[in-house]
Amino acid sequence: MKKVKLDIVGLSYSQTQSGAYALVLGEVNGRRRLPIIIGAFEAQAIAIEIEKMTPSRPLTHDLFKTFAQSYHIEIQEVLIYNLVEGVFFAKLICTDGNTTQEIDARTSDAIALAVRFNSAIYTYEFILSSAGIVIEGNDFLFLENIDNITKEQGSEDISTNIPGGSNYRSLSLEELNQKLQEAIAEEAYEKAARIRDEISKRNSA
Repeated sequence: MKKVKLDIVGLSYSQTQSGAYALVLGEVNGRRRLPIIIGAFEAQAIAIEIEKMTPSRPLTHDLFKTFAQSYHIEIQEVLIYNLVEGVFFAKLICTDGNTTQEIDARTSDAIALAVRFNSAIYTYEFILSSAGIVIEGNDFLFLENIDNITKEQGSEDISTNIPGGSNYRSLSLEELNQKLQEAIAEEAYEKAARIRDEISKRNSA
């Protein structure tokens, strides 16, 4: 299956889940975006590493990196390989120089480790085609509210899926498509993802 390389292009507060964040991955040299809801702890871990901050004590992901490198293990890439009922599945492709192992991981943890190991992030074309959002520009704010993100005391991951669009069930397909375009124009990617999910449910019914 064809793999598509992704970059982290956005990280902001979730508008639908208290204490959660919307992580937006973007297609390299493309206009598709993949929004994923992650917990505060993982959002903090990602933001701290991107900003090259040094916590007073190692975070869990820092500990994993130190432990792995002590045994000469590196993460070659992170692969988001499946999407089931709105939940993304990921794995770490690891090597010690001689053998390669695939380790199942939550997508939020996998991304937090990817930024620490400078690993490439990939997904399959079928996932980006079904769950991605096409945007017109590339001006999404890279890290929104990063000061607050890095100062927060995180909790366990709340969810790795975009919640269903129950508020959109009463709308027609034409109205949904219009609202989808409005959400994309406003760069409200999490809202757009919920509308996209509602449209997908109807098209597959």
